[in-house]
Amino acid sequence: MAYIGNIPAESYASFLTETFTVSATASYTLSHAVTNENDIRLVINGVVQQPGSGKAYTASGTTLTLTSATVSGDVMYAVYLGRALQTVNPPNASVGTAQLGSDAVTGAKIADDAISDEHLDPTIITGQTAETSIATDDLILLSDTSASGALKKMTRANFVSGVGGDNKPYFAATAASQSSLADNTWVKVNFTGEVVDSDGKYDASNSRFTPTVAGWYQCNVRVLLYNASDDMRSESNIAFYKNGGNNGNNNSNSYRNGGGLFYFVTPHKQSIIYLDTDDYLEAYVRPNAADGSTATDGSACMFSAFKLI
Repeated sequence: MAYIGNIPAESYASFLTETFTVSATASYTLSHAVTNENDIRLVINGVVQQPGSGKAYTASGTTLTLTSATVSGDVMYAVYLGRALQTVNPPNASVGTAQLGSDAVTGAKIADDAISDEHLDPTIITGQTAETSIATDDLILLSDTSASGALKKMTRANFVSGVGGDNKPYFAATAASQSSLADNTWVKVNFTGEVVDSDGKYDASNSRFTPTVAGWYQCNVRVLLYNASDDMRSESNIAFYKNGGNNGNNNSNSYRNGGGLFYFVTPHKQSIIYLDTDDYLEAYVRPNAADGSTATDGSACMFSAFKLI
């Protein structure tokens, strides 16, 4: 209906009800003070009592006085007519799905302090208990900052696929022993023993890693070279070859050590390399021994790489 002046604030009203523990007495104490008996409606055994002096009851403050004492077994309750609760907010559990518009709930309204649980029907928001995990097809609500906080929803599966990662693809392989490596020449090292290959992107038959996923990769290689004479020089090198060519990041061995009849050097390399969808990676060494009798010890050789998130 139309109003002259301000619209009343009492959009919703829920009247407080109090049930009494009945005994053989005519005097009771109210939980809330009232001006007089007209502020409450008293019901005994389902019958509404008449208020007023000389009638069924009177009330003042928190004192309720009956004309006749109740007896054991009576059921008595009072409705506070002058004490309407929640005059602005809807009464507890009174808002259902039928009262909500399809676009009524915005991102701001979902904030923890924006909606009080006590005013919502529990059936509106399901799954209120604490969960330790969510199913793949569960929906996640997102606030789109480019659209003034408009809500979007997506499944957990789609959400996870676009966030974070697991460093795949990745691989690690060991090398077979190789003998009589050509001196001062780049020689491909055969890493034929797969240790791990997350997505089947490493081909042990040609010692080649073809990730097929574009991105930056952490690449690592180590080769143990040995020679029967004290002629293994520190210039022995190792390098990553990208698409069959030296990637331009070779590295010399870090030490030389005489062990019994053999002398060892261990060139090793770590590098971050960008690989496109059709790029491939291999490992090469260039030994430097005058007698040309350098060999690799396969048990100490390792080639590995993984995609950076």
